[in-house]
Amino acid sequence: MITLYDGGAYLVGGTQLISERDAAHVETLAHIKKEDAKKGTIAYSILKDHNTAPDMKQLRIKFDAMASHDITFVGIIQTAKASGMTSFPLPYVLTNCHNSLCAVGGTINEDDHLFGLSAAKKYGGIYVPPHIGVIHQYMREKMAGCGKMILGSDSHTRYGALGTMAMGEGGGELVKQLLQDTYDIAYPGVVAVYLKGKPSPAVGPHDIAIAIVGAVFKNGYVKNKVMEFVGPGIQSMTTDFRNSVDVMTTETTCLSSVWCTDEDTKAYLTQHGRGEEYRPLQPADIAYYDGVVEVDLSTIKPMIALPFHPSNAFEIDEFNANAADIFRDVEKKAQELIGTKDISFSLTDKVIDGKVHVQQGVIAGCAGGNYCNVMAAAHILKGGNCGNGIFNLDVYPSSQAVYMDLVRKGAVADVIAAGAVFKTAFCGPCFGAGDTPANNTFSIRHTTRNFPNREGSKPGNGQFASVALMDAKSIAATAINGGILTSAEASADAYEIPPYDFDDSAYKARVYNGFGKGDDKEELIYGPNIKDWPEMEPLQDHILLKVCSKIMDAVTTTDELIPSGETSSFRSNPLGLAEFTLSRRDPEYVGRAKEVQTYEQARLEGKCPATVEPKLKDVFATIQQKFSDVSMETTEIGSMIYCVKPGDGSAREQAASCQRVLGGLANICAEYATKRYRSNVMNWGMLPFQMEADPDFEVGDYIYVPGVRKALDGDLSSIKAYVLGNGKDAKAEIKELNLYIADMTPEERAIVKAVCLINYNRNRH
Repeated sequence: MITLYDGGAYLVGGTQLISERDAAHVETLAHIKKEDAKKGTIAYSILKDHNTAPDMKQLRIKFDAMASHDITFVGIIQTAKASGMTSFPLPYVLTNCHNSLCAVGGTINEDDHLFGLSAAKKYGGIYVPPHIGVIHQYMREKMAGCGKMILGSDSHTRYGALGTMAMGEGGGELVKQLLQDTYDIAYPGVVAVYLKGKPSPAVGPHDIAIAIVGAVFKNGYVKNKVMEFVGPGIQSMTTDFRNSVDVMTTETTCLSSVWCTDEDTKAYLTQHGRGEEYRPLQPADIAYYDGVVEVDLSTIKPMIALPFHPSNAFEIDEFNANAADIFRDVEKKAQELIGTKDISFSLTDKVIDGKVHVQQGVIAGCAGGNYCNVMAAAHILKGGNCGNGIFNLDVYPSSQAVYMDLVRKGAVADVIAAGAVFKTAFCGPCFGAGDTPANNTFSIRHTTRNFPNREGSKPGNGQFASVALMDAKSIAATAINGGILTSAEASADAYEIPPYDFDDSAYKARVYNGFGKGDDKEELIYGPNIKDWPEMEPLQDHILLKVCSKIMDAVTTTDELIPSGETSSFRSNPLGLAEFTLSRRDPEYVGRAKEVQTYEQARLEGKCPATVEPKLKDVFATIQQKFSDVSMETTEIGSMIYCVKPGDGSAREQAASCQRVLGGLANICAEYATKRYRSNVMNWGMLPFQMEADPDFEVGDYIYVPGVRKALDGDLSSIKAYVLGNGKDAKAEIKELNLYIADMTPEERAIVKAVCLINYNRNRH
């Protein structure tokens, strides 16, 4: 059972929770002020240690280390280089776990890897070759430590179970650290995740994580807050088990996470040759939290997160009892996502004689590929088999170090003997670059996400599949039951996972450790697909936005804004990657945006934009009804998208930069799903507009925003804009639009004016 407190609470002695609404008990705490008790959290102490600002209200954070994988590090390094970086000032790990198996694009994937190695040599970085370790497992094994802070350009940058506050952000925030600037944020709320009880033998870490995500995502209970794991239930889990729970906190939309540490944490770090990184982390005797998620671990059952979000959570037994009805609801959602009846997709056909038949299973990556998960799955698979039908099972360890011990323990042999396929450390299935299921099939995965089309299918090509998230234990139980969806309770026993024996021989043999050893004489190695960012002009005083996409879904993920998988092959080519923007959600967007870009290009060349688009004469004639002095020559023209709530999911900055290189000037939304996406929008020079009213405009309409640079210098709470229609009627009525922008730091305002982080940094030097 999971209980969310209505309001904040005090934690006394690490075990007693007192709701602030419980006046009688709160009186006993009268000797301590709430503001002082807020300083008693673990999060406060870590943030304080890393804050360079004069107070704790507006934090200016410097991190201890950073990490990027091969989808993001080329763009980050290119941006930092263009901004004046000459060396990595902090340990920066470059892994190659996200596109190393893609077969498209010829040499371009390995070209990016070679660029990464050359950058590590030139600037003093740490380079982890393909197949050696997925990004987050390597950071757990070699970099995380108690009281540290780590920044990563992947949304699942979470090492809280090791006492590290880690954050996933877009590349722009990593660039700032490389330039020795700071990560600026208002002091966040801190929510206690109070764990009690002990998980049953059938329950794995993904079951607990899915249950928590299901309880807090839709209501935004922990959005942009720090989740602090406390309570006696922590001791019922090994640190490896905790790691697998922790990595999924990203799916709650929290800012970061941190756990109490104990002797097991110490043992984990010691085993990994880093015992000096341990220190006990516990809240003060009295600590105040802005909310509480109370989890009785003994009540958690094996879970499933149905398509198309990790929060679509059900107990497996509940789902199996009502599968047809629940699947019908998911089918309706799928049809909305597909948007056409030309694609035949069904889930109810997977229910045969009252049983759900699954076509694929995957255990992989930073969540599923951990030692404890694979060992548990191997134990269930031992002596059984996956059958020779449609169902297949693939297993990916999280690192070569984990792989080695699984081999020594006999787990790999047990997995293979059951008919499953054992692969290397690779994140592919989690983002659509490996094990794409067949059309109209149903896959169960111990991975981090099940967003639509993230598994690799392409609705535009008539393909559509779906993914549900489950724990490795229940996936293994399903496998030995011939692909019939089965809870691990059917196979649970008193099996205790043998202790992990870490061997970093593979790291010593293959990882390039160059921090502090940069050599300026080293040359960066550029493959033919690695392109510089295009030049961008500063923001003008007045802007004209053309609405190029309007998405009214409750949430728009970054996977919809820029698809992952195959498209990531073009990650080092800004213009090439931009061709895929919104391709699986609004295929006409790119064409519309590129057309608008031609208007602005004409203006920049000193030509009249109306020579490219004659309708602009009528548009500006309409504007001049209210603003007589407006002219095409001084009004910047760009594209804009509207989404109700954009940015759930990945930290990839490409979700914003691809819009920008196509001439995007703004996003308008009701709210931003995550801080990291909004930061990406600003770091790429787009205006992060919001509005409270429903959008009274359509694709093709124009929106005029006068004095936008002046607005950025002042009060952002009310910015007047004007909807003009699409130019069909020069005498059309101008509709006023009330926009606003949430708080921005002075630096963020300056970056948007400069129209990208590169320009901003060039202007500073």
